[in-house]
Amino acid sequence: MRVITGSARGRTLETLPGDDVRPTVDRVKEAVFSIIQFELEGRRVLDLFGGSGQMAVEALSRGAASATILDNSRRAIDVIRRNLQTTGLADRAVVLEADALAFVRNNRSTFDIAFLDPPYDKGLLQKVLPDLAGRMAKGGVILCESPVGEELPEVVGAYSIYRTYRYGKTKITAYRDTVV
Repeated sequence: MRVITGSARGRTLETLPGDDVRPTVDRVKEAVFSIIQFELEGRRVLDLFGGSGQMAVEALSRGAASATILDNSRRAIDVIRRNLQTTGLADRAVVLEADALAFVRNNRSTFDIAFLDPPYDKGLLQKVLPDLAGRMAKGGVILCESPVGEELPEVVGAYSIYRTYRYGKTKITAYRDTVV
């Protein structure tokens, strides 16, 4: 796993061993960043189910102003911090060991771009999306990675599905603010 482009281009990122973490494959990551390529500069990013932190690291490498990265695993948090140090991007990131749903319900920060790639088949997207929509800045985008067969709500708060992209067994759903 590597950083595709930007200031940290080509840097190798660490990930947790085993089946607990399912890093986004490079082809899907490239597709996600092509969706938002002109929206990253100076933006506040949220990586809600951080894993290795690769989505936030990629966003920071491409010019995002800041990133908040969450995971509920201490081991994942340690990997995320090492990846931020390796890429020289740690000064623009906040890393939190926290439950995603509790964070979006209790935190008052707003974000321009949110990446959600939770463990599959646990209903986490359906639980967190309604509260997350209230934490997004006007004109923001929420990008969800899920298995192709998983149904996501058409509308969450002021956000609705803008487009769905399929990459093999993986689906990327882009929600955009409908009140812009």
